[in-house]
Amino acid sequence: VDEALVGWAISSSTWQVKTICAHLRGRRYLTKYDCSSADINPIGGICKTDLREFIQYSIDKFGFATLQSIFEAPPTAELRPTEEGEAAQTDEDDLGMTYAELTEFGKLRKIFKCGPISMFHKLQSLWSHLSPEEVAGKVKRFFVRYAQNRHKTTVLTPAYHCENYTPDDNRFDLRPFLYNSWWPWQFRKLDEEVRRLATIAAVAPAAPTNEPKE
Repeated sequence: VDEALVGWAISSSTWQVKTICAHLRGRRYLTKYDCSSADINPIGGICKTDLREFIQYSIDKFGFATLQSIFEAPPTAELRPTEEGEAAQTDEDDLGMTYAELTEFGKLRKIFKCGPISMFHKLQSLWSHLSPEEVAGKVKRFFVRYAQNRHKTTVLTPAYHCENYTPDDNRFDLRPFLYNSWWPWQFRKLDEEVRRLATIAAVAPAAPTNEPKE
């Protein structure tokens, strides 16, 4: 579908095509009126995890070995010159989260309409390998950046919508696009919840072991 859309768009000299995936659109990791300025974005409704799976499928199914280096390359906007042939800047470093984490954030915010508190509780079970403090820190980081960049949805390039996670501009997503980026009430409640969980963990009895008694 994307190939057909690109070919159709390129056939007209008046069309501008941009390619930025749903992850980065959802996180607003883009420059307003720059990479958001085009007539169509062929992959705007596809998340990066789906793109990676499609690349891996092409490698395995069709033997496109040349795609292996693309699959293994760290995602980067190439904002700084390479260092000894390696990327000096990566998307995940700039975002402060991995694409796997960003997938969860995006789905919980877009599909399930989660705010900071409800997202924290859902991620507690999904990310049981992290402490409540670590989960809360990641949630705060996401919502600060989300609030700072939400206004960019007002100029998103139209994209082919492939899944529920697809970012929408304000024609369809009618939530506010201006937020207090520090979320004072929500973050205060989030800190209270982390302290409550820490108190419960401190007084909880130790889990019984199955070691035989001597």
